[in-house]
Amino acid sequence: MTKWMKKTPPAEQSSSEPALSAYQRALRDRLLAAPVVPPPAPWRPVFEYTYGIPVGGLLGIGFASHSDSGHDLVMVVSHDGHGLFDAVTGEKIARDHDPAPEDSTPDGVADLTCPGLGPVAGSRVHIAGLFGGGLHTKAKDGWFLEAVTPAWPNDRVLLSVDGGLPHSGPYGEQWWHIFHAAYSELRAFGFSPSGETIAVATSSDLSLWTRRPSRNNEDVARR
Repeated sequence: MTKWMKKTPPAEQSSSEPALSAYQRALRDRLLAAPVVPPPAPWRPVFEYTYGIPVGGLLGIGFASHSDSGHDLVMVVSHDGHGLFDAVTGEKIARDHDPAPEDSTPDGVADLTCPGLGPVAGSRVHIAGLFGGGLHTKAKDGWFLEAVTPAWPNDRVLLSVDGGLPHSGPYGEQWWHIFHAAYSELRAFGFSPSGETIAVATSSDLSLWTRRPSRNNEDVARR
């Protein structure tokens, strides 16, 4: 005897997304209208190029500190291995083209770390990016970072001193659109634990800004 089963109808899908409120439209329009500008003083770029330096297949980044100079260090994890940059001079101070398979990406361990290299060899560095994790989005003296996407899928990184959205203060005085990921995926962004470095990493580039003074006015790394 054939037993007939009652079919469950498929879940209905909404024909359209809820319309944005007037407030939401105004906020989106304000974000869309904000051009990309350099961070204000005392921030300065570490690399001379608009989008930092190219790092093909970038997966994530993390911060460490140089025990001798006190400079922030940025560790980069990519498909091509690991690299370590001085976040004040922009110098690449260490490179590992062939890390051990178990250490090549941070997802192999519970705390999302990779082994340090160069002056931080023997320690482990927390990596934020494709596999999760995160960096500081607020510095102790009130600087604030956030990512917004008013025109999906392109993320925009905002720097502010007004505490973040909705940014009712004047643009260019209390908040700044400092990076637009219009051509590759945003991997990670944030401050170093010291608050002296801003890092923005995409799937193809690394951009850094520091508020440490340069050794001279021409000391912007050309790498």
